[in-house]
Amino acid sequence: MLADDPSQSSSQKTVLIVEDNELNLKLLKDVLEYHGYTIVTTELGEPALELARQHRPDLILMDIQLPDISGMEVARRLKEDNQTRTIPIIAVTAFAMSGDEAQILASGCDAYVSKPFNLIEFLKLVEHWTTTRT
Repeated sequence: MLADDPSQSSSQKTVLIVEDNELNLKLLKDVLEYHGYTIVTTELGEPALELARQHRPDLILMDIQLPDISGMEVARRLKEDNQTRTIPIIAVTAFAMSGDEAQILASGCDAYVSKPFNLIEFLKLVEHWTTTRT
């Protein structure tokens, strides 16, 4: 069940969205802002590395197919960096081939959601990862 009061579920958690598709980015941003999350966005992988260091988000939503470097490479670099290694990363991707999920998780992503996704399940996953950070 989703809370009617957006502030109840997120407690002003920050989410970095790395997504190059304008419509997907808008959907993710609008849904999460409605539920009380603070959103930082970029359409490229390289800037995501600096944004993660600068904002220290509670969660990163990572598209895998980006125009500059792959989301898996970004995840690897984030997990190798002492400043960003504890930030959970959820891969949000259209990749749905056999073996893709294992490869994505092996790159450093903590969870995987394939597009299109169930909105309620997605919000539960976001809430889980923004409240269980170490």
